[in-house]
Amino acid sequence: MRKRSPFFPIVQGLAAVAVCAALSGAAQAGEFVVKKRNVPDMKAMFGQVESRDIVPARTRIGGVLASRSVDEGAHVKAGDVIATVADEKLALQAQSLDGQLKALQSQLANATDALKRAQDLLPRGFITKAAYDQAKTNVDVLQHQVEAMQSQRAVVSQQMSEGNVLAPRDGVVLTVSVIPGSVVLPGETIARIAAGNLFLRLSLPERHAALLKLGSPVLLTARGQDAGLELGSGAARKGSIVKIYPEIENGRVIADAEVADLSKYFVGERVQIYAPVGEREVMLIPRSAIMTRSGVDYVRVLRAEGPLDVAVVYADSAEPGMVEVLTGLQSGDKVQLP
Repeated sequence: MRKRSPFFPIVQGLAAVAVCAALSGAAQAGEFVVKKRNVPDMKAMFGQVESRDIVPARTRIGGVLASRSVDEGAHVKAGDVIATVADEKLALQAQSLDGQLKALQSQLANATDALKRAQDLLPRGFITKAAYDQAKTNVDVLQHQVEAMQSQRAVVSQQMSEGNVLAPRDGVVLTVSVIPGSVVLPGETIARIAAGNLFLRLSLPERHAALLKLGSPVLLTARGQDAGLELGSGAARKGSIVKIYPEIENGRVIADAEVADLSKYFVGERVQIYAPVGEREVMLIPRSAIMTRSGVDYVRVLRAEGPLDVAVVYADSAEPGMVEVLTGLQSGDKVQLP
């Protein structure tokens, strides 16, 4: 008969404590109850970045484009001068009106002196009242002629100032269609400016028209990134559908979606997005419940007879931290969490 070691009671006690601690840890471990629920059915598609407003910068007078101060991609503010149109005829008209204005001002000065002399001589009886009235009338007529000439000169000055082509809104210059030295007509477009916020324009098959709803979420993936990884990690940028157009064009329904801060994208750029086209029933579990051994994914299911590792097949979900279980689990299963 083997002799029992004197330390056996101590070892037995330590083993009992370890077993109790293990059972206590198992009881305290978290669990997740698998339930079926409806989630938006996100369909991968391409959206196009568009500007809310694209406004043209037009000329107001005809002439020759003397200078241009912007190129494609330049940021402009409303009222900035982006080009200058010169018309030599306006400069000649201004010189002609300046000469006529100086002549009238000289005549007005002489007529004013004559009126003063008439005012001095009339009380002494050296001139008649008719001569005084004639001198006063000459002054009034010349004053009105000077005012009319000044108005004509102001019109020419305004026309010359309208040679400056101004940016109508704050934004980014998309295209510049005219080079310096070109002859332009009144109303001709010099540049196109993207003003306002950028948004995404979606084009979906018409079979999804009845399933689209205002306010439905959309997800935008970053350039060059794997869409599945972004969806699973929650890194995809979120937005919502803000407008659905009532007309179907070429079998497709058009919708607009807004996503915050699209300023780094090009106008007209096609980007990959996920948009809802209905709902579907799924089973979601936390990603932390997945265990991978030898290339196989397992989930520990808590059952009456004890925990059991069940092989599952899952896919990434649009909900951060969750995965969609395709096979291996049933609604009502309790999954052990780490």
